[in-house]
Amino acid sequence: MKKNIVAVVGRPNVGKSSLFNALSGKRISIVEDTPGVTRDRIYQDVEWGGRTFTLIDTGGIEPDTSDSIMRQMREQAEIAIETADVIVFMVDGRSGLMDADQQVADMLRRADKPVVLAVNKIDAYARDSINIYEFYELGLGDPIAVSAANRQGLGDLLEEVTGKFSDPEGFRNGEDDDHDDSISVAVIGKPNVGKSSMINKLIGDDRLLVSDIAGTTRDAVDTEVTHNGRRYIFIDTAGLRRKSKIKEQLERFMIIRSVGAIERADVAVILIDAEEGVTEQDARIAGIAHENGKAIIIAVNKWDLIEKDNKTVNEYTAKIRSVLSFIPYAEIVFISAKTGQRLNRLYDMIDTVSENHALRVQTGVLNEVLTQALAMQQPPSDKGRPLKVFYMTQVSVRPPTFVIFVNDKELMHFSYTRYIENKLREAFGFKGTPLRFIIRERKD
Repeated sequence: MKKNIVAVVGRPNVGKSSLFNALSGKRISIVEDTPGVTRDRIYQDVEWGGRTFTLIDTGGIEPDTSDSIMRQMREQAEIAIETADVIVFMVDGRSGLMDADQQVADMLRRADKPVVLAVNKIDAYARDSINIYEFYELGLGDPIAVSAANRQGLGDLLEEVTGKFSDPEGFRNGEDDDHDDSISVAVIGKPNVGKSSMINKLIGDDRLLVSDIAGTTRDAVDTEVTHNGRRYIFIDTAGLRRKSKIKEQLERFMIIRSVGAIERADVAVILIDAEEGVTEQDARIAGIAHENGKAIIIAVNKWDLIEKDNKTVNEYTAKIRSVLSFIPYAEIVFISAKTGQRLNRLYDMIDTVSENHALRVQTGVLNEVLTQALAMQQPPSDKGRPLKVFYMTQVSVRPPTFVIFVNDKELMHFSYTRYIENKLREAFGFKGTPLRFIIRERKD
């Protein structure tokens, strides 16, 4: 089950980034009293009442503008609106209802998405509450008074937002027991790296049974394929591209589409352009998949265009491992979507990382490996107090998640957790999947 996506939109300088920071509990978005500061969407997972959803901050929507950056910001906000399940429309209670607010409201009505109207900068309700009434003219339901700067009214806002989720329970943390035998594969990457070409080549075999099923975004179509008796659903994010002369802006447009695709997937295939090499933007995309705990394959496309010698693959692999050092578990394959080079290996690799992603290890076997690891390298100590590791158990899959019981979790340095992770990978493989660890204290 995917997380619901909530986009915060509105004209510039109404406090969207302040609200985003208040709801996410972190100072992530830049907050400055100047329109146009937030030029990129920023996303963060938020939990409220047991429900987890992805919150998106957007740049301001300026309906009538000739400024190129403002136009690009509007395009980005429009993509966030298309992708979102619920939209928080923020207006400024101090400046009052403006023509631009009416135009944004018209845009939201055309989007036909659930909208929650938040009137910001209502710092003293008794004094400022009269300011919210004029916003009924927008025809978007009851306005909710909030003060993002002072964190007032946020509970009412969150209750209204989560109440509009299509699934009454929302997305709850924990394992999805209804997972079927099909494998959902998000094909993600920068624009023009060959995502659609790769999928088309994969499904081009006459032996494959192919049908189209609707995706969660309006212009996205998932491709369902049966290969060797197994069902795959390829989620293509190529539909996110927009006309623009600035490549960097195009790349920013795809971030939130990638978030939605990854949320729905079991496996993320990150496509990299072999000629361009692995880039910072590739690292951002990979980071989304890693943070969401997905199995990951790095597919280096256009490999047929690279002049090769005996060192080429090793050097390229080393570069990828260096730039994407936070996902050392990811599998790497060098392909050509144009010629079909090594694409036959991709199905097998998807099967392998998906199986590892869902691998469950019995507690007894798990603790045999843990005992051997503890014997080979003694747990650390701090100021004469030694770390005691009692036992470990696996609590969930997708990704495999383990609880380690210790006497004092402050003594459990991340480097020792990494050591135990490496021992688990040596024993059980876990190729292509991240592992999660929860450290809990238990009395001696």
